[in-house]
Amino acid sequence: MRAVVVGAGIGGLAAALSLRHAGHEVTLVEQTPRFTELGAGIQLAPNATRELRRLGLLDAVAAQSAHPAGASFRTWSDGAEICRYALGREVEEEFGAPYLQVHRADLRDALAAAVPPEWVRLNTLVVGIDQDETSAWVRTADGERLLGDLVVAADGIRSAARQWLFGADEAVFSGTAAYRALLPAGEVADLGLPDTGIWLGPGRHFVHYWLRRGELLNVVAVFGTEAAQESWTAQAEPGEQLREFEGWDARVLSVLERAGRVFRYGIHTRAPLTRWRVGRVTLLGDSAHAMVPFQAQGAAQAILDAAVLGDCLADATPDDVPAALDRYERRRLPHATNMQARSAQAGAEFHLPDGPEARQRNARMAAYAAEHRFMPVATAWGADVLDEPAGS
Repeated sequence: MRAVVVGAGIGGLAAALSLRHAGHEVTLVEQTPRFTELGAGIQLAPNATRELRRLGLLDAVAAQSAHPAGASFRTWSDGAEICRYALGREVEEEFGAPYLQVHRADLRDALAAAVPPEWVRLNTLVVGIDQDETSAWVRTADGERLLGDLVVAADGIRSAARQWLFGADEAVFSGTAAYRALLPAGEVADLGLPDTGIWLGPGRHFVHYWLRRGELLNVVAVFGTEAAQESWTAQAEPGEQLREFEGWDARVLSVLERAGRVFRYGIHTRAPLTRWRVGRVTLLGDSAHAMVPFQAQGAAQAILDAAVLGDCLADATPDDVPAALDRYERRRLPHATNMQARSAQAGAEFHLPDGPEARQRNARMAAYAAEHRFMPVATAWGADVLDEPAGS
């Protein structure tokens, strides 16, 4: 079969590779003139790295990643540890795949290197998607029609395809924004930072972890706000991040002060959908279920979408496509929607005001950690996404 995949981000690349492994031909369409990946670090839990192994890419990604030993949750004002969870070797032994922290560009490079160049159409803007009973196609700004047996729209949080399929529907501002920065390890070596730190405070939280084998510190400082531009390239005003986190633990402020370029972006989501498919066209990744990043599962869920899509289409013929896409939707939509909700709930918990609510949250977290080696989101790491038969 022939598939057209729109969008060459993490989800689109993973979809192209999964469909290739299923034996199908793919045309991957990307509007930018070259493979680039803005942003900084992402975390890949075992549910995602398991699928990278199936694609034959785990070793390449792991070689460019950090392998954290644990995650430490801390209070905002003095850095006192609330609880600690195991990562590292214990996660790999329990779940059969590693927990990695990787620069987005390194992950995208590994995925892109595995896609045959002749499949890729860069600098190609899609202006429409159409279909009939036997095929689907995309229309480009240059007037081309790229034909396939199905179209996979992995065109991100600002998905045009989603609007073409389901009508006017804009990205939703989450009420939070984030400062992002990357610091060389030597710049923060004297601070005694935990391997992976999540600092919780009123209306804010602060996350840091290592990238590129421990050479870089990835920093994400999240705060509530009424409005913020969604941009990976907008820079914060000098000192803005220090004013926003005034009064926080000295180590947090030292990291923010030593950061060079600090980017500021608004965190947006998409409202959950009740369906992803129309005929021979389906959504995948952020176009279907963009979520706040507070469970570190956004990229993972796109990779899982791709794995299940390939599984459902493994033995399909062109006539089977609508039914196969129905199976894909049934298998993935409930899980992705649940993770959207869990991520939003985590953000609300992280940002509780000082006082009884925050103390109760801290006590709940400490009690949970005393009984469980792995953080609560780990309940989503164990199940193999392909355990469910493709024909279900």
